[in-house]
Amino acid sequence: MNSAQRIIKRSTLKGRNRWMLLYEKGMALIALSNLCLVLFDLSYVPGRDFWLQGRVQVFGGFGPPIPLPILSTETSRSPVTDLYDPVKGIEPNPDTQQYLELVDELRQVTLRFGVESEPARQILFQLRARSNELIDTNPFQAAGKTGQLARILNLMREHMQEESARAAFSRFWTPQYLASVDPEEGIEFFQIRLRPLFETNYSRPIGESGNPVDFFPVLDFPFVLLFGLEFLLRTVVISRRYTGVNWLDAMLWRWYDALLLIPFWRWLRVIPVTIRLGQSQLLNLERVRAQVSQGFVTHFAEDLTEVVVVRVINQIQGSIQRGSLPLLSATNTLRDYIDINEINELEAIANLLLRIILYQVLPQVQPDVEQLLRYNLDSLLKQLPAMQTLERLPGLGSLPTQLTQRLATELTTTTYKTLTGSFEDPVGSKLTAQLTQRFGEALVRELTQQHALEEIRSLLRDLLEEIKINYVERLSHEDLEEVMEQTRKLRQKAQQLEKARDT
Repeated sequence: MNSAQRIIKRSTLKGRNRWMLLYEKGMALIALSNLCLVLFDLSYVPGRDFWLQGRVQVFGGFGPPIPLPILSTETSRSPVTDLYDPVKGIEPNPDTQQYLELVDELRQVTLRFGVESEPARQILFQLRARSNELIDTNPFQAAGKTGQLARILNLMREHMQEESARAAFSRFWTPQYLASVDPEEGIEFFQIRLRPLFETNYSRPIGESGNPVDFFPVLDFPFVLLFGLEFLLRTVVISRRYTGVNWLDAMLWRWYDALLLIPFWRWLRVIPVTIRLGQSQLLNLERVRAQVSQGFVTHFAEDLTEVVVVRVINQIQGSIQRGSLPLLSATNTLRDYIDINEINELEAIANLLLRIILYQVLPQVQPDVEQLLRYNLDSLLKQLPAMQTLERLPGLGSLPTQLTQRLATELTTTTYKTLTGSFEDPVGSKLTAQLTQRFGEALVRELTQQHALEEIRSLLRDLLEEIKINYVERLSHEDLEEVMEQTRKLRQKAQQLEKARDT
């Protein structure tokens, strides 16, 4: 492949990766949108009061409702509830809705004919009757809004300064009271303080499954269909791209995507959505992953390390006790030692070390050995009376020095040639191997004597017990946060060196 073809192939791969990244980002955003819709659906019914009026009650419902700026409060209802109430099957409660319609009708009649007119008296009679019925039947109970009814009754008792809610409503819905007070203390009080609480009540039919009617699966179905098709497509691609990966393995490859398909526990979709946002580079999860892994290591590394160290030492102690370690068994036939290559590793290592010493180390230190031998021989010869006499004779004063130099050179050379020759010569090599073998056998035989073996085992067991106690003690007192800090510094240094090498 020439350079032009490599450039074309590289640009093609980059183009594919770029389009693949755009696809991942698009699917991640769609999954995020679906997750937001799911979370909104899960929180809608508990938070419907907020979406209904765009305002909240404070001080347990005794204070005036505070409008929130996110929704318009020009109308009593919000477009959010108008759109989403049908999805959850929510309908106005007929009892409280008729009660509010009567109040609206009373306001219109009062404006036209006055509060003491006959039409107003009939409506007020109906309101008193429905108030008593409201207290008796509690239409708020089915929607789980009994607390709202309690607030209504408490507000009315406080407003009318009555101990009984029935008496408070009976006196409030009378033409004498409404005519004797300002509108702010009469019908407008109901409109501002009590009507928002009445409007929070609703009715929700029960389906054949025994659960409240819910049409959210209809909204969720297009997303589930899209994620299902993508899941099958990814399964096919993964099974064909990687050798030995079947469909089941490919499905398990991206198991988290299956959470986007289940019709229950939809809140679990936060897992695949988070992973997709990280894979599409829309969300940087590296710092989160680092913190999670650091916390895991910090909390479990100490226990794991202690368990591993203690188990290894216990196994070694058990092997020593059973005599299954090399050189610690009285008989080779009884030990459960597994030989995987039919080679005596101890002899092979000793042979290798001896060859390295003879052929590589001794030639390098031969001058130093000669100098050491020369010094020792010279010191020895100077102590002899005959050599002292020769030094005094004319012409023979340097004879001792020449003799020691020659003797040292010949001794080292001869010794080196003898040792190397024993390896190169078949007979010498055989004798050397025989010597090594007999030396090892003699050493093992002496070490495996009952008194020596027991003493060695006892010492080793005590040594390992001391290591176990002292090492685990240090592990428990060691600051793992400091270890993690050192690890991070090493990683940063390695990254800096790698960047410097690339540049």
